[in-house]
Amino acid sequence: MIAVGEKAPEFSGTLADGKQLRLKDFRGRRNVILYFFPKDFTPGCTKEACAFRDRRAEVAGLDAEVVGVSFDTAEKHAKFAESYHLPYPLVSDSNAAIASAYGVATLGGWLPTKRVTFVIDKQGVVQHVTKSLLDIDRHIDEALDTLKRLHSA
Repeated sequence: MIAVGEKAPEFSGTLADGKQLRLKDFRGRRNVILYFFPKDFTPGCTKEACAFRDRRAEVAGLDAEVVGVSFDTAEKHAKFAESYHLPYPLVSDSNAAIASAYGVATLGGWLPTKRVTFVIDKQGVVQHVTKSLLDIDRHIDEALDTLKRLHSA
């Protein structure tokens, strides 16, 4: 798994509208909370997605953007985002390339990805990693703490 202090692997992934999102699009402009989640519409993933949604203003105020990634299709992500009013991009990683690059794919991408959140600074360096399948609130709390630290530095 990618660790704190390492360069975040570059990626490109498909969004619900069919466009491509690339990590390098944020470089030099915004910090990124990149969170990997197992599956759209499951209880834990819905809770996590909504936690990021509900605190997005705080994230934006700290010069950052939220990006979610799972193996679900772009079409399923579109339904998930619409159902829960998720205002941030959800990337389809149906071939597990992004999860594999970050070291969070399970069994070579055969099972849903692990629940892991990376905070990536504007230079593309990982500043924090949260790994917790069940303590879902930890992901947004720790990401915000890291962003506050970066913002005050």
